[in-house]
This record gives sequence, structure tokens and C-alpha cells, in this order.
Amino acid sequence: MAIPLLEYSPISQNQRVASYEVPGDEQPRVFSTENLLSATDLDILIEAAYRQIFFHAFAADRERFLESQLRSGQITVRDFIRGLLLSNTYKRSFYDLNSNYRFVEQTVQRVLGRDVYNNREKIAWSIVVATKGIKGFVDDLLNTEEYLEAFGYDTVPYQRRRVLPGRTEGELPFNIKSPRYDAYHRGQLGFPQVIWQTTVRSYAAPDRKPTAGNPALFLSMAQSINPQGNVPQRLSVQNIDIEKSVPYRRK
Repeated sequence: MAIPLLEYSPISQNQRVASYEVPGDEQPRVFSTENLLSATDLDILIEAAYRQIFFHAFAADRERFLESQLRSGQITVRDFIRGLLLSNTYKRSFYDLNSNYRFVEQTVQRVLGRDVYNNREKIAWSIVVATKGIKGFVDDLLNTEEYLEAFGYDTVPYQRRRVLPGRTEGELPFNIKSPRYDAYHRGQLGFPQVIWQTTVRSYAAPDRKPTAGNPALFLSMAQSINPQGNVPQRLSVQNIDIEKSVPYRRK
């Protein structure tokens, strides 16, 4: 018998605050199959889905079979997101390198487009991962009323209400706030590495760098010559023989 999901009380987050939003550059772009105009728009939607789940997908990480099903209309966007969450790439990159708590936190951010409310929600979903596995956790998360109301079957999840109109700065993107590797695994992989530099490097703008033929390029060469001039002679008036020094003109 599966353990039911523990109850947790939601807290006030940006996506739960109702307000009138004016579209702008900071507002997230919504990708949905309901307003596709061409096949190119579907390619952009697929890239947005990869970017939301994987943050970046290499050629080896792409799910060609799922893409083909989505293009032919056999599956919905929600099914495509489910396939990406259950792929070997997501399991290898997030589940194998993190604890259940951190795996839940990163998956909730990518699927529901928000942070976890509190530790109680994190524990509740971690129990689902432990009892039902990744597949049961992903299915329960995609079947929640919150996901269906926010994204439905045709919309790619996105970070909801990251920027509020009354604030100059919004919330950090999830890929920056929650990196893929935990602190323990970052230490095992040897990064971040601190490299100390004993010399201070100067930077010159490209338009201010001397070009060929510029006298500044020969300044160091001229300073390395170190020329030495002739020492002037020092003569005393008493040592000068005026009679012999002045030429005598004969008639």
C-alpha cells in the first residue's frame, strides 16, 4: 500500500500573487501547441522544452523518438515533458548525482515552475520518490491540479512570475539558483577551483591596441639600447698655451 502524499501548507510566492501584468521583455515567453503557425514554431517549442528540463541538450541527449511522436501529434506536450523527465539523461544528470531532497527540489522547479514551499513539501515528495520510484513521482507531479491549471496538456512549463512589476530585481533563474551538481559532488569533481595569480594582467581595448608601425611597439626596444655618450673634456685656462694655440699668419 502506497503512502499518501503528506499535506503541506503553501506559502505566498510570486506565482500565487494575483495582479495585472503588463507584457514586457522580462515576462516569460509561453510555448504552446495551441498557437503554432508553422513547423518552425514546433522546433522552437521542442528547444524550449529541452531548455526547461535539461537546461542544455547535446546531440546525444535528444530524444528523437519523442520528438517524432510530438511532431506527428501522437503525444501531447505534457507527454513529451514526461518522457524527458524519465529519460536516461535526466536520471543520470540529476537523480544519480543528488539526494532525494535535492532531486525533488530541482524537479519541482522545472515541472511546476516555482520553488518548493518548505521542507515539509520536500519531504512529502521525497517519500513518493522512495516508495514509487522516479516514474511514480513524475506521474504524480504531472497529475497535480497545480500543473494542469498552470500548463495543461499543451504548454511547456516555465518559471512563473519571476519578475514582479513593483520590483527592480526578480528571482534568479532556476539553473543559476539550483546548479545540477550538489556541493558534495562538486567537491568530488574538483570544482570550483580557486587559481591564485601573482601577476596582475592589464587589459587594453581592441581599438586602443597599437597596430603595425606604431612607435609604441618600438619603445621597449629603444629603452633596452641604453646609449652612452662621450664624456666632455675639462680644461683649465692655466694649462692652455695661447701662443701655440693661436695660428700665426705669415705674410
